[in-house]
Amino acid sequence: MTTTTLPDQNAAEQTFESFGLDARILRALSEQGYTKPTPIQAQAIPVVLLGKDVMGAAQTGTGKTAGFALPIIQRLLPMASASASPARHPVRALMLTPTRELADQVYDNVARYAKHTDLRSTVVFGGVDMNPQTDALRRGVEILVATPGRLLDHVQQKSVNLSQVQMLVLDEADRMLDMGFLPDLQRIINLLPAQRQTLLFSATFSPEIKRLAASYLKQPVTIEVARSNSTNENVRQMVYQVEDGQKQAAVVHLLRQRAEQGLSKQCIVFVNSKIGCSRLARHLEREGINAAAIHGDKTQTERMQTLEGFKNGTIDALVATDVAARGLDIADMPCVINFDLPFSAEDYVHRIGRTGRAGASGDALSIFVPGDERLLTDIEKLIKRSVPRGTLEGFDPTGEKARQEDSDRRRQRTDVRRARGNGDGEGEDRRRRHDHGGSRSAFRPSDDPFFSRPYEPSPNSASAKPADEMIAAALSRGRQAPKRPVAALLGGAPRKS
Repeated sequence: MTTTTLPDQNAAEQTFESFGLDARILRALSEQGYTKPTPIQAQAIPVVLLGKDVMGAAQTGTGKTAGFALPIIQRLLPMASASASPARHPVRALMLTPTRELADQVYDNVARYAKHTDLRSTVVFGGVDMNPQTDALRRGVEILVATPGRLLDHVQQKSVNLSQVQMLVLDEADRMLDMGFLPDLQRIINLLPAQRQTLLFSATFSPEIKRLAASYLKQPVTIEVARSNSTNENVRQMVYQVEDGQKQAAVVHLLRQRAEQGLSKQCIVFVNSKIGCSRLARHLEREGINAAAIHGDKTQTERMQTLEGFKNGTIDALVATDVAARGLDIADMPCVINFDLPFSAEDYVHRIGRTGRAGASGDALSIFVPGDERLLTDIEKLIKRSVPRGTLEGFDPTGEKARQEDSDRRRQRTDVRRARGNGDGEGEDRRRRHDHGGSRSAFRPSDDPFFSRPYEPSPNSASAKPADEMIAAALSRGRQAPKRPVAALLGGAPRKS
């Protein structure tokens, strides 16, 4: 297999019109505010339009989705039909993604790019009802975005036919091939025609993944608009070391520090485990920070509602596992915090790629404890740069400083009140009113002779027996109480006639 590397081109000289895209596509791009193509788009679109296989690597947030979606829509336009017959709308382009969120995002972009054409598109992923997806597939679609597991469910139910697929896209291909998707992916590829165009796009490509992907590509063109596995220069990276058990307090400190500095309160906090994700979200809520968790154990409805709340600003801190490391495209995301350093260095690149998108700037802050040095070393080795170390100014993990400051404030308020009280007559009157010991009057006996009369027992109480005699009599009766007769069947004596 021969791999060709496309020479770097000046993206500033390219326009979407220069690619020969249809006017309907250009109209949709204009409505989305697209003006000039990004470097990955400038290099990928002409190659995909030629029908060549592509292995594209670029930093996250650089517009890879448009890099493959726009030329695919352009190539499918001659086969577009306004007919209502499902037979006129077979699946011709299949786009596979590793996560539900990424599938939904890719579909949303495709639908916007093709909204002025007769091409149909839909998305299928797990965690939601299959019936609406089945109805959409049976009505016919040319572009299908899917996660592998749910796509195979529809194949088994015979609600989709992949025999006419002409283009296959593996988005975030390293995760598709590196995780547990390989068996499902192989089953799907076996259902596709051998003559097809295959496109692999991702932000990271390890040598092992490149060798594995080579079996799916035919004389591919490799496009790398930036150094492989590099991070965005617009993202300010910083790492802070704390002791074990102080990571939750460190996250709270960072979020409050950003709020005090007038920065945006919104942030994505990445955690390695599902249970750790839920615990951190609850801790942030107790600290007065609007937070919510998103991980694989959440239903798709819950995940979508959480994402919607985060996008509209009702949630400030989105605590997430790596299900959110790929596919979340939130405009102007200001900050990402790694509560846990990822076990895979490639995931670090994807996590911090949630900020600094589309030319914007952002902060990527990481927390590590003694014992995480190896993970940090792997990250720096992958991105080929050292991550600056920072210090948490004013960090009070135990809360002792806050308690001391609160005690000092209370003492100051007490001293101020005392000083005010000593300065005028009103303060003296106030002290006299509150000095109960000095202002209480002496006891004075009543003038009524009834209250001065000595105690005289009443006639009834005089004739009554002393209490100790009554108690002794009661105890005596209890000891001499006759025994209850027992029936003969239970062993008692027979009744005398």
